[in-house]
Amino acid sequence: MVSRGSFSLSSPFFPLLFLFAINGFALLGSTTRLELIHRNSPKLSGNVVLGGKPKTQMEIIREFHRRDVLRHRNMVSRRLRGTETASSVAMPMFSGSDYGTGEYFVHVNVGTPGQKFMLVVDTGSELTWMNCRYKCGRNCGTHKGRLNNKRVFRADRSSSFRTVPCLSQMCKVELANLFSLAKCPTPLTPCAYDYRYLEGSAAIGFFANETVSVGLTNGRKRKLKNVLIGCTESIQGDQGGFKGADGVLGLGFSKYTFTTKVAEDFGGKFSYCLVDHLSPKNVSNYIIFGHNRIETSLLRSIQRTNLVLGGAFGPLYGVNVLGISIGGVLLKIPHAVWDENLGGGTTLDSGTSLTFLAEPAYKPVTAELNKSISKFERLSIGGPFEFCFNSTGFNESLVPRLTIHLADEALFEPPVKSYILDVAPQTKCLGFVSVSWPGTSIIGNIMQQNHLWEFDLERSTLAFAPSSCT
Repeated sequence: MVSRGSFSLSSPFFPLLFLFAINGFALLGSTTRLELIHRNSPKLSGNVVLGGKPKTQMEIIREFHRRDVLRHRNMVSRRLRGTETASSVAMPMFSGSDYGTGEYFVHVNVGTPGQKFMLVVDTGSELTWMNCRYKCGRNCGTHKGRLNNKRVFRADRSSSFRTVPCLSQMCKVELANLFSLAKCPTPLTPCAYDYRYLEGSAAIGFFANETVSVGLTNGRKRKLKNVLIGCTESIQGDQGGFKGADGVLGLGFSKYTFTTKVAEDFGGKFSYCLVDHLSPKNVSNYIIFGHNRIETSLLRSIQRTNLVLGGAFGPLYGVNVLGISIGGVLLKIPHAVWDENLGGGTTLDSGTSLTFLAEPAYKPVTAELNKSISKFERLSIGGPFEFCFNSTGFNESLVPRLTIHLADEALFEPPVKSYILDVAPQTKCLGFVSVSWPGTSIIGNIMQQNHLWEFDLERSTLAFAPSSCT
């Protein structure tokens, strides 16, 4: 296994970040931007997506929960395994989640000449891969395990495609944490992988270095050379997590993630801002890599806190939570819940929709919030939430404000609608899911909505502020 330490921008292995940004803080330089498309976005209507979207809010929430639970287990598994061992880019991100590898899609051009693919954005994954065929001659038709109707990267048609040899140190040691295989029948055989996801699916193929083309915010294009990708020749097991996508864009904190290469070329910052996941508007979100000079509609001043990278969190992006208060009163939550070295800790994750709290935090938070909704009829609706109620006559002013206290005196105060969730007509729920202790708490993308987030990996700093994301 490869140990994951911290990186610096002076290192060619310094990684960038994840997520989605529509705009960023006012900074100098140009950026690269990828549009993010949410799974439930109108932009995916009529696409090859997903075999039908959930039709009700409750069905959407249940799908969120199903994927989130699998993703959380995957995070825990990776974490345990880890303990054993001046311009910018903007990418539109389209929402369209999977089992937990991400709620958003991006369009990426790979190879020379470029071939366009729609990839799932996954901030908890280290490998970027796409459905791929290489040197298959006349047998390049549909292979067993291929996702139906998905685009396939024809690597043999790209002049910049270079395989990673199986005898190389990179294959045998450095890519071990990306599930590289020890088999090496000949010195020139490509380094193979069997990238396993916890719910049982696996992407099987081999590693290569390739050119990825991205668009800059000044309208120009930039080619990123020698980006590590996976040429996935087959997918085994449950393929539901990859519906609607041609592969995965791995944006976790690791030596060989896509963010590493972007950081080398565009500096160590990224930003994103998410609108309401239930918004009917056809609004684009963006991942911004590098300095973002576009001003966004900030509703309050910017706050900063330290970003926890590497160590116990592995490829995940951690924050130092000091406590949670409701209505200005700090709740009694054991310190160990927030300490990643004691089995706790908190991550900020774009690929998880709901917010998960370790049980010693979940109980006091929900108990205190439940007081403000106790006069409403309690409902049992069979979803992931314990506290649901008939919301007829409900007003957000009845609910005390929840505040997450972060290191460096930073205060994250999400809007009430981000933790009192609409799940069905006249039905709302406390939007928290319990995690057994010890366990990692996760601030999901619904809780992150209507805030601008900027990750500075050079300084290990997270900046954020409420925003209209317009």
